[in-house]
Formats: sequence, C-alpha cells, structure tokens
Amino acid sequence: MESKLNLNFQKVDEARNYAKNIALETQEFINKHTTTAVERTVCRLLGIDGVDEVGVPLANIVVENICKGGGLSLGAAYFIGNAMIETSLTPQEIAERVSKGELDLTKLKQEDLFNIQLALNPIVNKTVERIKNNRETRNMLLNKYGDKKGPLIYVIVATGNIYEDITQAKAAARQGADVIAVIRTTGQSLLDYVPYGATTEGFGGTFATQENFRLMRKALDEVGEECGRYIRLCNYCSGLCMPEIAALGAMERLDVMLNDALYGILFRDINMKRTMIDQFFSRAINGFAGVIINTGEDNYLTTADAVEEAHTVLASQLINEQFALLAGLPEEQMGLGHAFEIDPELKNGFLFELSQAQMAREIFPKAPLKYMPPTKFMTGNIFKGHVQDALFNIVTVMTSQRIHLLGMLTEAIHTPLMSDRALSIENARYINHTMEDLGDEICFKSDGIIQKRADEVLNKACNLLEEIQGQGLFTTLEKGIFGGVKRPINGGKGLDGVIEKHESYFNPFIEPMLRRN
Repeated sequence: MESKLNLNFQKVDEARNYAKNIALETQEFINKHTTTAVERTVCRLLGIDGVDEVGVPLANIVVENICKGGGLSLGAAYFIGNAMIETSLTPQEIAERVSKGELDLTKLKQEDLFNIQLALNPIVNKTVERIKNNRETRNMLLNKYGDKKGPLIYVIVATGNIYEDITQAKAAARQGADVIAVIRTTGQSLLDYVPYGATTEGFGGTFATQENFRLMRKALDEVGEECGRYIRLCNYCSGLCMPEIAALGAMERLDVMLNDALYGILFRDINMKRTMIDQFFSRAINGFAGVIINTGEDNYLTTADAVEEAHTVLASQLINEQFALLAGLPEEQMGLGHAFEIDPELKNGFLFELSQAQMAREIFPKAPLKYMPPTKFMTGNIFKGHVQDALFNIVTVMTSQRIHLLGMLTEAIHTPLMSDRALSIENARYINHTMEDLGDEICFKSDGIIQKRADEVLNKACNLLEEIQGQGLFTTLEKGIFGGVKRPINGGKGLDGVIEKHESYFNPFIEPMLRRN
C-alpha cells in the first residue's frame, strides 16, 4: 500500500519491534502459569457441561475439587484423563460424580502421563474437529452468499432478554446490518463463572451463555438465508471467564469476539497477571476457530483526551498485534480498535480523525480494523449527533475501515430503538455507496496538517513503546500509561486464580490449535 501519509515505515518497524519485545518478555511469564479460568475452559472443551442443583457450573466444581487437593498446577486435563482410566467414565460423568461428592479427583491412583494423554486424545480430537467444522461452515456460507466488499455494518442489541434480542437482531439484519453484537449484561465480566441456559433478564445487555449463543446463531442463519447474506455474530470474551467464553463461542460458531489483552486490567480492575494468561488461551481458541477479535483501544479515548493520548492507541494496537501473533491468531483476524472521539469543537478535528484512521489502515494493512463511533461528545441533540455520525461514516469509507460500528443519533439519551438503528443504517449505507471510491481519489497535501499529525502520533507511540520495553509491561500498567489508569501488579480481581505450572503440566488443546490444521 502506498502511504498517503508519507509515513516513515522504518519508524513503524522500530515501534513494532519494541512491541514484539514487550510481548515476548510477558509471554515468558504466561508460559509458566495457568489460571482457574484456563482450566475450566479445558474442562468445557473436554465435554463437561451443565450446572448442579443450585446453578454452579460443573466446570467450576471440577476445578475447585482439584484446587482443594492442591493439584491444579498439573492441569485439569491431567486429573480428568487420570479419572477416565481409573473409573472408565466420561468427563461429563466424572464431573457429575465430583459434584455429588462421590469422587475426589486428587485422591485417585495416578497413572502414567503418557497413558493419560492417550486416554484424552479421542475427546480432544472430537472437540477440535467440531470447531474446525464450524470454521468450514462459515467459509462455505460466505462462499455461498459472497462476502461484502467495504465496511461491515455492525450494530448492537442489548435488551437483556435473548428472545427480544433475536427479534431486534433479525430486524437489523433485514435493514442492512452485517454484524450483530449482543452486548453482555452489566458486570458479567466480573463473574468468575459462566451462567447457564437461555436468559431473559439482564441489565444493559444479555448474559453471555452457550445456549444464548446457540439461539442467536440459529436466528441469524435463518435471517441470513432469507436475505441472501451471511450475518456475523459478535459477543464478548473478556473478564474473568475470557477463555471459557472463547471456547463456547468457538463451539457455537460466533464470528467476532471482543478480546483485548489490556481492557480487563484497565477498565474492569482484573488482575494483570490473570488477564495476560487468560488472553493467550482465549486468542489461541479464537485464532483456530477463525474468529475475528476486536480490541478495545477506543476505551482509552473515552477516559483520556483523544488528541493528547492518540499515541497510546497506536502503542496498544501494536502490543495487541504481537500478543495475538504469539497465540497463533493471524493479522486477517485482528480487528484492532480505534475511535472517532475528538472534541467536535476542536478546529480541524476532522482532519485529525482522518489522519488517525488512515494511519491505522496503513500500519495494519491486513487487519479488519474495528472503527468506533463518537460517544464521548454526543449530547442528546439528535440532529447534531446524526451529523457527527455522518462525519464518522465518511472517515470509515475513505480509509477502508472494515468493521464499522454504527453511531446512534440517540446516543446519550437511551438504548437505541429499532427505528434509531434503522436511521443509522440508512445513513451509513448512503455514505458507503455514494462515496465508495472517494478514498482512492484523494491524496493528502505533502507536509500538511494530516501528514504532520500522523508523523507526530507515530513518533510518540514509538517513544512510548521504547519506554515500555525498558520497564516491562507490568510496571507500565502500574504507572497508568494507558488511559490514565493505574493498576497494582498484585491487586485487582482474580489474582487468587493464578497458578504456577508443574513441570508435568499439560493443556491438550494448545498444540492442535496453534497448529491450525
């Protein structure tokens, strides 16, 4: 891609190398540790499902049993495979016995590690095949209908009731939406378990459960067949159950997942060690499943000034990119995030927005970038808000953003009504059509405002990444470099779920998922 911004790509390479070193250093810590969430994910991938009589997931019960016996450093797979040999039961039957107090996994005779792995192989292969088949089904449907050129129109449903969400999602698809994101209920990221079954009560969103995923996937396939388009489904694998939700999404053929390496630390006060370990396995799963991840850099600009802190967005994008690569997730699945959040009162603010979006496009040419609409400076004036969204839509199409999260004219007033969503889709489709090739027709003035702004942000990001490389990522997070949010290394939620691995630890899903066969 020829640089319209006249970017210094030697500087880009320098910044990317700093980010790589930051990620590699942190990965050394990740490789030596596991978490309760990772081990619950292994349980789920081995076929353990359901809850006990009071609603506690069996995956949680199994992991807690192993924890109490002091064995989690060996991994849940070790004890489940061992119990399969000793009892001739399936993982689901084993979990049910543990739940009833009839079986203690750490008290059984321990078999040879090779035999344990051998016993697990058929189940591991079956799960891997299921996820692989989902990936192939998605590709088949995209080939059948044809994938859309240009920005994918992404809209949100958030009623709290999965059945009402389905009604609204189908309406949005018929109106022209390409991606439906089911917002999670407020606070679910802080739950250290995944709720079970179809849910009809949520605040600010709907619980992320496997059954809700299944119901919405089925509904979108139905409306997709009706409309002759493949409708992508998005949810959120962040928080204390990040890898578990990635696994459930992979098994139910979700297409897009919010999955940021730093978001939970900064904006949900989840312990940084816990988050970094969990994001690795969640991204390995998403990578293998063909899921596009969305990162959360837009959140920096809702807590800090979008002009002054723009370089932290680029720095975070580069760090997220490197962590994703280490987890086997290709660039084509990295929906790196950014946002149109500059104060509309700023003179030439639109030029700065255009510069920032074009810079992201040029630095990450293969990534399906996720571009977020204005929210911070939406006032409730729906007429001005619609204009702000139109300007955002123009930048989207001019800079070839791929995942286009629509702004709503009623932002700052209420959760969007179906009519609000229809107007926003109409706005975006009009601009995407009437300006489709505008970006190819436009050149930027040499050494003008737009080019100078990009150069400034790139240089600042490179300097910041050099500083982070010297200090290490954990120290940087303690100092509040990103979003002005400081987090202590041994503070936050979930630290007690971090476990150092035993030398005989194994996770049977890492190798086949990173291999991507």
